Amino acid sequence: MQDTAVFSPSSALTLGFAAVLLLGLLVKLWLASRQIRHVAQHRNTVPAAFAANITLAAHQKAADYTITKARFGLLELALGTAVLLAWTLLGGLNLLNQTLLAWLGGGMLQQLALLVGFVLISSLVDIPMTLYQTFVIEERFGFNKTTVKLWLADMLKSSVIGAVIGLPIAALILWLMGAAGPRWWLWAWSAWMGINLLLLMIYPSFIAPLFNKFKPLEDDVLKARVTALMQRCGFAAKGLFVMDGSKRSAHANAYFTGFGAAKRVVFYDTLLSKLAPAEVDAVLAHELGHFKHKHIIQRIVTMFAFSLLGFALLGWLSTQVWFYTGLSVIPNMSGAPNDALALLLFMLAMPVITFFIAPLSAQVSRKHEFQADAYAIAQTSGQDLSSALLKMYEDNASTLTPDPVFVKFYYSHPPASERLARMAQGVAA
Repeated sequence: MQDTAVFSPSSALTLGFAAVLLLGLLVKLWLASRQIRHVAQHRNTVPAAFAANITLAAHQKAADYTITKARFGLLELALGTAVLLAWTLLGGLNLLNQTLLAWLGGGMLQQLALLVGFVLISSLVDIPMTLYQTFVIEERFGFNKTTVKLWLADMLKSSVIGAVIGLPIAALILWLMGAAGPRWWLWAWSAWMGINLLLLMIYPSFIAPLFNKFKPLEDDVLKARVTALMQRCGFAAKGLFVMDGSKRSAHANAYFTGFGAAKRVVFYDTLLSKLAPAEVDAVLAHELGHFKHKHIIQRIVTMFAFSLLGFALLGWLSTQVWFYTGLSVIPNMSGAPNDALALLLFMLAMPVITFFIAPLSAQVSRKHEFQADAYAIAQTSGQDLSSALLKMYEDNASTLTPDPVFVKFYYSHPPASERLARMAQGVAA
């Protein structure tokens, strides 16, 4: 007699999930191998466009750094895939849930305990990889400035802040899932978006200072230049600040943070130590370009739209028994809620699928970077922006010769060769 269970929705999900996971793994391995091979092949020659500005030693350091990170990424990929399988098809999440049910019974406490247990176990698995990346890879290439004591303090702070902020949010979402009826996902999405906007506003003033010191920009000459640039661009911010990024890393950056009237301009101290005032102007003009082209608003709207689709999909999947059993989880049949289980399964499964649309997001992001570059050139100097980018590429050991396919799939910023060629031609995106 033929076993029709093979064709059940649960079995179909199991096979489909395994197949998509395997396909994604193969694609990631292929992309990483291309990147490693391409960078290694071009390691011994500085591209002609950069020969006058980048030394062979700096180019080789960037190549070695890129290859080392890519190889380490393969190890992270293997571990991440094994952990995902352990949580899902091998029954890890089901075991944790059943253990907590036996200990705590059903209810909100058990659901929150399930979320906390999942986060704690996942974090413990990630710690060795994070330590190796920080204290071996970053240390080897001269970027790590943090200490074990500071690293532990950061982890403790992050854990406390995550608990203080995350647990009430999780409790609210879980309560809405159980109390708001069939349309709970719409209420949960509204709450989630409101909380995200609130966090954007309070992050600069209340959360970021827990990890770094932010001092007002004291360089009067640079302050005058930056203020004039912002006025010329019709932009206002709550303040100009310098962040002590050097206490953790030698990497340099500048960014806007906050939302609405709480926006701040933040310069890493490492950036100010490496760039001339005119180059700082150009980097800031690039960031202003993102605001002028409304890239930030576009990203927020996109986040709103995709998160709405995600909550709606979760609202449907959470009512389907095969969604649980297909990922090796036995749903609670005794009246205890399955909401935390549904959340965790959704969080585990969705990245496996959304990985394949990553190139579309990366392409949009690269287009935005070209537009911001064009705006910066119009407001400042293309030569200053080019020299600033070259210094940042060199100081951050960013390879000048990435694999083109790897770039199309992963890079949120265009590679240096494309950005500088576009600047030289004066072509707007």
